[in-house]
Amino acid sequence: MLNPIEGEIFCIDKPLRMTSFAAVKKVRAVLRTHLGTRQVKVGHAGTLDPLATGVLLLCTGHATKRIDELQAGVKEYIADLRLGATTPSYDLETEVDATYDWQHIDRPLIDRVLKEQFTGSIEQVPPSFSACKIDGKPAYKLARKGQDVEIRPKTLVIDEIEVIQCGLPEQPTLQLRVVCSKGTYIRALARDIGEALGSGAHLTGLRRTRVGDITIDQCLTLEALVERLDNETYVSPEQAAAERLERERQENRERAARQKAERAARHQANAPKCDAPPRRTSQIK
Repeated sequence: MLNPIEGEIFCIDKPLRMTSFAAVKKVRAVLRTHLGTRQVKVGHAGTLDPLATGVLLLCTGHATKRIDELQAGVKEYIADLRLGATTPSYDLETEVDATYDWQHIDRPLIDRVLKEQFTGSIEQVPPSFSACKIDGKPAYKLARKGQDVEIRPKTLVIDEIEVIQCGLPEQPTLQLRVVCSKGTYIRALARDIGEALGSGAHLTGLRRTRVGDITIDQCLTLEALVERLDNETYVSPEQAAAERLERERQENRERAARQKAERAARHQANAPKCDAPPRRTSQIK
């Protein structure tokens, strides 16, 4: 039996071209229907771009309080790069705006650059086409209007980065596995790797395969999750509220009992100690 009011965490494999908010909206609509109330909180633990697929954690009810904790977990991605060409968004959202030579790039150069420049703590400037706020407005809204966007670099950690496939010398393609900290933009990483290789690069595919301890093989498709929700039984909002109230009362009683015991222990420890009176001995005359 599901209790979305108290809190559930659903792990989905976000489909291509769907925004993270659209996934939230879909699940929230399904839960509202089954619970018979609009008072259902749903949020996600870490945005995935529309052109990315993979692990997306959806939290409901009181579990939304865990979003910061969950999205702070280490992320793992599989990233496909196209060398020798750039786009304004650093991915396929926008058209190629410049091309570069790439014939000088080989596997030893790639391995050396990744090891020396993209392992450990690095500085990264987020993409202009991102949700970073500029004077309170998302940077992507300004970028799509053609406005110049200046974003400060952020310090990130790349725990692991390795080549999975390399199309060189025939094709300027590269597939990487990246394990990184929260806030890493893989699109920006593709841009920076292209520059470090003396060329250009942009992202052609991205799949998030892990968030913290949650891996892609633990995730349901959005369609499968909706089907599961349609066939579940639920704790009603009224029952969930009553259970939470009783649980809070019990926690308060236990807290009061602990505090009483602690006060008694402190009182006993601080009480003055009296010496025992001298023992009288009888004298026989």
